[in-house]
Amino acid sequence: MGKATIWNMIFLGIDCGTQSTKTIAVDWESGDILASEQEAYGFLPGLAPGAMEQDPADWISAADTTVRKVLSQLGGRAGEVRGIGVSGQQHGLVPLDAEGAVVRPAKLWCDTTTAGQCAEITRHFGGAAEVIRRTGNAMLPGFTAPKILWLRQNEPDNWKKTSLVLLPHDYLNFWLTGRARMEFGDASGTALLDISKRVWSDDVVEFIAPDLAAKLPPLGRSSEAVGTLSPKLAAEWGLGGDVIVSAGGGDNMMGAIGTGNIRAGVVTASLGTSGTLYAFSDSPVTDPAGEVAGFCDSTDHWLPLVCTMNLTLVTEHVRKLFSWDFPGLDAAIESVPAGSDGLLMLPYLTGERTPNLPHGTGTIHGLTLDNFSPAHIARAATEAVTFGLGHGLSRFRELGVAPSEIRLTGGGSNSRIWRQICADVFGVPVVCLRSGEGAGLGAAIQAGWTSGGGDLAEICARLVGLDEPTRTQPDQKNAALHADLLARTRHLREALVAGGLL
Repeated sequence: MGKATIWNMIFLGIDCGTQSTKTIAVDWESGDILASEQEAYGFLPGLAPGAMEQDPADWISAADTTVRKVLSQLGGRAGEVRGIGVSGQQHGLVPLDAEGAVVRPAKLWCDTTTAGQCAEITRHFGGAAEVIRRTGNAMLPGFTAPKILWLRQNEPDNWKKTSLVLLPHDYLNFWLTGRARMEFGDASGTALLDISKRVWSDDVVEFIAPDLAAKLPPLGRSSEAVGTLSPKLAAEWGLGGDVIVSAGGGDNMMGAIGTGNIRAGVVTASLGTSGTLYAFSDSPVTDPAGEVAGFCDSTDHWLPLVCTMNLTLVTEHVRKLFSWDFPGLDAAIESVPAGSDGLLMLPYLTGERTPNLPHGTGTIHGLTLDNFSPAHIARAATEAVTFGLGHGLSRFRELGVAPSEIRLTGGGSNSRIWRQICADVFGVPVVCLRSGEGAGLGAAIQAGWTSGGGDLAEICARLVGLDEPTRTQPDQKNAALHADLLARTRHLREALVAGGLL
């Protein structure tokens, strides 16, 4: 399909997240979101502490429901749908049996029950540095590899039943096409992939399970489609038999495409329940300290990334604690000077991924009669979660990734004062996107690109719009202050860890 023939066509982006699945329809010529539908679901109840699981059937049901509703909204234009791309929550373990049925619920990225398996894997290879040398990543509880070892050790019967290991977005692709495959971007988040060579790390795979290699799907380029929509779904949805399903990718990889983060210098920061910071790179980026995840992206390049588990999770708790609406929270933050008059917070309310503190807790330090107020706590909490990403950005710079602009997504980016805090902490301009559909838009763009839509950089320049009125420049007078606060935060954390208090 040539570039000239792809105009006036529609591509669907399915974004399967931890809380819901959303499907959007994108007009390839205008970039307009023609239709959007969302279906929510929850976690399985009654699990052990730290366990976070979902039934993959909920993802399929939500995807099917939202696609049908989007196609209904499109009406007569539904026949113009030519491709589908899938974005999925990263790292989740979806084990399938020989018939393609799910063996047990999926263990999710936010499941922290695998800390013991991470330690076991790391010890076996002689320390974190050796694990990083083999895969490009430290072994962290969020990744898929320790989940597989957990399954083999704790549920051996289920492991014996498992014939195929997939990630969440791979499972949706399997449902859409009947084909099992894993592209490099999402595969790099398993901690089983050698990110530099883009092949499975054989010794890590062998240690996790001697029969694991036979249960992993084939690897493929992100720029190559998985296949076409199955005849069954095409008939049910009233679509043609030539609708392609692109490789898709993890939510951060698709978010990079959907925010135009496909060239050096552009960095994306997502201010959602958790926080993520990621950048494009032409070559592998490996952090010897293990703080920056060495991922591949979903354009056949690389995507160094930092993830923190506590972001709007913390600020929302503060907002509700003091019964503020969103303008009230912003007003409270703005009423306190930068630095919160010495009040400092470690915001690890649910443990933390970066730094790796799965059992960490929160800390408020530096309380005085002058700063012991709701407004100060609000400002300190907002600064604290931003410092977490700021620490990651410092590591980016140390590893040679130089940001010139940071594109903000997620609910926190709607706050003008928070955008200013981000610019001050990051030290470069920040700007929001005109569309809030980062991952879903990225999935649709990848589908169009895979279908022969032209050069990806040109596509993103045309379809990814910046919201220029939100562009915020750093306040230089706060630069030294925030550098000092970042250092103080690190010293406080290290002292508490050394004392066994964190």
